[in-house]
Amino acid sequence: MKSRIESFKHALRGCRTLLATQPHGRFHAVAGLAVFAVAGLCRVTATEWALLILCVMAVWMAEAINTAIEFLADEVSLDWRERIKHAKDISAFAVLIAAIGSTIIGAIILFPYILKVMK
Repeated sequence: MKSRIESFKHALRGCRTLLATQPHGRFHAVAGLAVFAVAGLCRVTATEWALLILCVMAVWMAEAINTAIEFLADEVSLDWRERIKHAKDISAFAVLIAAIGSTIIGAIILFPYILKVMK
């Protein structure tokens, strides 16, 4: 049981590091909270909640993996290396794809509610 608690502590420390060192991580955190606030106000369905949670989770996971790859790559070498550049670019692309897909799904779910309120 103690090792499980330690694992949670390490994970939460990783979250703190991500938020403290990554401006995009902070942006994604604020964006996720905004999505959840709007979804709460719109009273979305349980299925829509699940999809929005999965979208926010996908962006956070991609951002966390991207950050981990960047930290490891910088530890290996601060000199320019083509394969390290490729690894960083590809992991950044993963965040971009997750963010674009999540934005589209969020818009599909939330815009009808917002338009209804605006009428």
